[in-house]
Amino acid sequence: MADPIHQFQIQKVVDLGTVNLPVFGHTELAITNSHIAMTAAFVAIVLFLQFVTSGAKVVPGRLQTAGESLFDMIDGVTDSIIGHDGRKYFPFVFTLFLLVLAMNLLGMFLSFTPTSQLAVTVTFAALTILLVIGVGFIKNGLGFFKLFWPMSAPLILRPVVGAIEFLSFLLRPVTLALRLFGNMLGGHVALKIFAGFVVALGAGAFVGEGLGIWGLPVAALSMVGVVAITALEFLVAFLQAFVFAVLASIYLNDVVNLGEGH
Repeated sequence: MADPIHQFQIQKVVDLGTVNLPVFGHTELAITNSHIAMTAAFVAIVLFLQFVTSGAKVVPGRLQTAGESLFDMIDGVTDSIIGHDGRKYFPFVFTLFLLVLAMNLLGMFLSFTPTSQLAVTVTFAALTILLVIGVGFIKNGLGFFKLFWPMSAPLILRPVVGAIEFLSFLLRPVTLALRLFGNMLGGHVALKIFAGFVVALGAGAFVGEGLGIWGLPVAALSMVGVVAITALEFLVAFLQAFVFAVLASIYLNDVVNLGEGH
């Protein structure tokens, strides 16, 4: 059976040589399968939005309906979670959603899934938390630290609850990154393992190796598993992008409406 982890290995496609950077020293430059997959996702998003908006009609077609549905869904998320200021942060949340969704879905067709790389998910999480911190200080100044001093808690418990809130805030980028990374990695590994069973047992039945002819029922059962996991993976690809957008909106709401909840 082929190594199920091989699909997550970053490989050079075009070697651009080595440069000497001031801080990092000798650094290899290359176009990798990761670059190609992320670029393909970006191009797919641009083309999708171009087709959706260029020929907009009063009575929308299927593509326009799909685009407007995604727009309305994320607009509803930011508006319901953040409130009247949600429209200000809609572009960021919508961009995150589309990038994660495109990378997840293209990973079902390409041999590499960018969101199965921790470096990619950590980057998305870091951008989100940095925006949250920036908005927190811009809107509240030093009052941003009231986020870690819950006024609703009894005075004697506030230091303890505040410490828990601070630790929870520090763990937010970790949970954001690991949730997306773990779901995409685990699903693709399971899919590759079941697909490997289909090939190995099916081939063994014809050449008389392994379980022989008795491998066909097991191969058929594995094929059912492949179909089921594939369908589940498409659902997970969408849900993980949606969850990422929802959590980003929740984190932004904490600092945008800080004075109202503390």
